[in-house]
Amino acid sequence: MEVIEMRVTLTPSEAAEVVRDKLAGGIVSAELLDSYNRRTADGKEVVVRLFERYYMRSSNRATLTLVADNLDSNGTTRVRLSAGGGGNSLFWRFDWGAGESFAQEAANALETYQV
Repeated sequence: MEVIEMRVTLTPSEAAEVVRDKLAGGIVSAELLDSYNRRTADGKEVVVRLFERYYMRSSNRATLTLVADNLDSNGTTRVRLSAGGGGNSLFWRFDWGAGESFAQEAANALETYQV
């Protein structure tokens, strides 16, 4: 499993849209499987997105979970990208870098907004 954490200047919804747009492009696009948004009374927001993509090199599907929130009072959004499920064996979880590649692609989309 690959996990990347970062802070960005976008709102949680904006960060999720930037990642969605990036993952929708390219040779093999990622499918958005689930979406969840929650907003507090004072305007804070939590966004969760679940993406899936098929990787030929590992002959399996990998998932990417994005969790973004602006619950801290420092004016930035915390983004956590967790990729997994790319292995093709019951006992051996080696995924030929599919998880790392999936998470890094999403992180690269947010790089220009990173704090």
